[in-house]
Amino acid sequence: MSVPSGSSRSLVSLAFAAAILTAIGYEFFQWTYCYWYVDKGYSLLLTYKGPPLPIWGLDLDAAPEGQLAEVDDHGHPKQKGILAQMVGPGRHFYFPLFWECEKVPDVVVEPGSVAIVISRVGKKQAAGQFLVDGDIGQTEYRGTMRKLLGPGRYRINPKAYEVTLIKGEEVKKAEGQAKRSGWVLIKPGYVGVVTNLTDNPLTNAVTGIQDNVLPPGLYPINREEQQVDVVNVGYREKSIIAKLATNEEGQMKLDQSGEPTVLDDGSGFEFKSDDGFQIRIDFTAIWGVMPNQAADLIRKFGDEEAVEDKVVMPQIESICQNHGRKLKAAEFLDGKIRQTYQTDVSNDFAQVLDGKGLSVLYGLVRNIYIPQDVRIPIQQGYIADELKITREQQQVTAMTEADLREAEEKVKLQTEQIRVETEKLVAAKLAEGKKTAAETVAETTKLVAAIAAKTAEIDKNATVLIGTAKAKAKTLSEEAKAEKFQLAVEAFGSGQAYNQWVFAQGLPEDLELNLIYSGEGTFWTDLKGFSETMLGKQLKNQQKGSQPAPNR
Repeated sequence: MSVPSGSSRSLVSLAFAAAILTAIGYEFFQWTYCYWYVDKGYSLLLTYKGPPLPIWGLDLDAAPEGQLAEVDDHGHPKQKGILAQMVGPGRHFYFPLFWECEKVPDVVVEPGSVAIVISRVGKKQAAGQFLVDGDIGQTEYRGTMRKLLGPGRYRINPKAYEVTLIKGEEVKKAEGQAKRSGWVLIKPGYVGVVTNLTDNPLTNAVTGIQDNVLPPGLYPINREEQQVDVVNVGYREKSIIAKLATNEEGQMKLDQSGEPTVLDDGSGFEFKSDDGFQIRIDFTAIWGVMPNQAADLIRKFGDEEAVEDKVVMPQIESICQNHGRKLKAAEFLDGKIRQTYQTDVSNDFAQVLDGKGLSVLYGLVRNIYIPQDVRIPIQQGYIADELKITREQQQVTAMTEADLREAEEKVKLQTEQIRVETEKLVAAKLAEGKKTAAETVAETTKLVAAIAAKTAEIDKNATVLIGTAKAKAKTLSEEAKAEKFQLAVEAFGSGQAYNQWVFAQGLPEDLELNLIYSGEGTFWTDLKGFSETMLGKQLKNQQKGSQPAPNR
């Protein structure tokens, strides 16, 4: 094996040092010239510029105007231009000769706001079309996106999409009616009538006012696509009332006939009767709009105020005048004619508003004011007639009162007669009751005595039976004992044997028997052993803590 010469080792060292310097230089180049740091809340917009000089096989065409650069499946650009995809926060390295980088902030939609997005890239739409379907990054055409962005944070390419933030609700006045968009709040008691500004192929909705209304709630509405009219539904009241004169204390002034005095200021409804007198009335209408009528209201009249100004008020005036001009001033004082007038006005008012798509609960003629020149003479005539009728009724009342007094006296007489008869009947019933009670007591006493005698007889028989039973029981007991001894004697064979058995049964269990021989010449000798035996037994008993057994 040959050893490298000094010159070879120097070349290797130089090559190694050059490699290290190249690596260090590349890293320095990367971390200074190519380094991008993206903070939180920002993104990096990338534009591919291509190689600085045309290189065979690497030079690319620029993306068409209004289009983003295309990329392959690995994200590498196939064209020069702006990339749709942006990179998020962190460290990134892009060679400046190939890439142009720009930090852009994220789009933040605060709560209570929405964002309208306009796509600046894509195909051109047909004439008359300006809304674009799809989400961000998925739109095919240029124009305003149909979908709004709700509250949140979004990474949106500013070269591809233009964002307009709308805070809360936008209100535009159009012919007196407020057209709303953005965050549209529909409160309880209201509905939203939607007007489409263009067709929607996804929902098949056409341009114009929609029949289906929005119930109460919060809705994001794109002002480029829709507008909402918020309509108050339910009944409302409209009254036309004539002003009455008052005194300094604020109390209503009355004329000589006791009727209120109307101010001559044009308040209320005025019209002339058939005989040329000025008649003034008060009128109250309870009318309203139901949810299913709201869309038709906007379609026909434009807004709620127009309904009141163009329909309700003119119809009240027209109907009241048309019916009132057919009557003479004096006829308004007649109760039946006046009632007929009020009913006809109410029915016609309800019929007209129903034909215009409105609901009517009441249409009431409340007060009718007639000039004094007409009213006072007629009222005085009515008063005279009423006085005559009153006097006739007073006479009838006096006669009726006399009949009433007579009837009251008859009632008192009948009441006294009934009281006396009642007391008589009560006394008779009391006597009959006492008699029945005495008979019942005597009968009860008799039955008690009979029962007591029968009870004594039963007690006597019971005493005899008990004594007989006891005597018989004693006799049977004695007979049983005698029979028991007879059977025992028969079992032992003789009376003497039975007595010996009874004697043996009575002996103690610890009885000891000693046989002492008493032959001739041995008595004192044997007596000595007997004494020792008895003495030893006595000592033994004392040790046991018991008394010596008696001799038997």
